[in-house]
Amino acid sequence: MSKKDDSYSGSSFWQLIIAIPGTILAFTLLISLLAYFFGKTEVPTTPSPTPEEVSAKVEEAIKPVAVVEVAAASTGPHVDKSGEEVTKNVCAMCHAAGLMQAPTIGNKEQWAPRIAQGYETLVKHAIEGIRNMPARGGNPDLTDGEIANAVAHMANASGASFTPPAPAEIAPAAEPVPAS
Repeated sequence: MSKKDDSYSGSSFWQLIIAIPGTILAFTLLISLLAYFFGKTEVPTTPSPTPEEVSAKVEEAIKPVAVVEVAAASTGPHVDKSGEEVTKNVCAMCHAAGLMQAPTIGNKEQWAPRIAQGYETLVKHAIEGIRNMPARGGNPDLTDGEIANAVAHMANASGASFTPPAPAEIAPAAEPVPAS
């Protein structure tokens, strides 16, 4: 036997270049012919939807599952909080520790120049804000009366003898507008 008969010569590069695209083309033609002869040839008889119908279907598909409605928390007429309560919940954040150069509650030396300005001036500064202190101590829900009570409480704890006005003497603050 000769060596030539036992060996496989293999395909040449050019034979592969022709065979691979030819196979792909033949397979594509076969699938196309099968789809043409055995596929559905009838045109659908349902009319195409109008833009309004399409828009309605899209709106239906993207609408939220539920809607949360928050009711107003009106439990009756507003009653001013005491000065101690406002001081504890709002003012003490800065005035208990002396943050942002706030006078510490009970420190007579720090409060003396402020007490000398008078009660009305201190209340005005607390309502409008002064230096590092934000208006209403950073809580816009506080009424003028609550601010006045808190000022009297803090100043009295630091050596003053202020008397907060009665609730009827204080003009009510504007009602906060609920977020929509």
